[in-house]
Amino acid sequence: MTVSATALVIGAGAGMGIDSGLPDFRGPEGFWKAYPPFKGRQFSEMSTPHWFRTDPSLAWGFFGHRMNLYRSAVPHAGFQILRRWGERMPMGYFTFTSNVDGQFQRAGYPEDLIWECHGSLMHLQCGRPCGDQVWSAEGFVPEVDEARCRLLNEPPRCPHCGALARPNVLMFGDADWV
Repeated sequence: MTVSATALVIGAGAGMGIDSGLPDFRGPEGFWKAYPPFKGRQFSEMSTPHWFRTDPSLAWGFFGHRMNLYRSAVPHAGFQILRRWGERMPMGYFTFTSNVDGQFQRAGYPEDLIWECHGSLMHLQCGRPCGDQVWSAEGFVPEVDEARCRLLNEPPRCPHCGALARPNVLMFGDADWV
């Protein structure tokens, strides 16, 4: 079989991280297994900017737990296989992902070859927002009470105006995503 393609577009969604041990939040069972305190609620109910305005400790407990989980995950071998395929293409490769976990970056993909259409938990933005700035979340290490899903340490703040920062992730019902 002859392959005539000159480039590779990698499209990845919720299933890509499962072999790295990351939960799939599709369906209530996967969500409840990862977050027992939210039994009876849906992922779409918890992944909203509403909680950053009304209960920042809960919002950052939920997103901070995910941030810690994603930071500790080791990308599975499939990431390297796809990257090697793309590197062999005459015009290279590009990654389009709806995942917010930063796993392509952790697997060594160049940042400029990744389009994260829903943003990334590895970046922060102002919760107001006061502008269109996005910055690295690297300096923020969430301490989370996993039994109650509550942030124990101080949440991050916008370096420009001091307001509560939030993940640069497109949430449900989100009009403030940068």
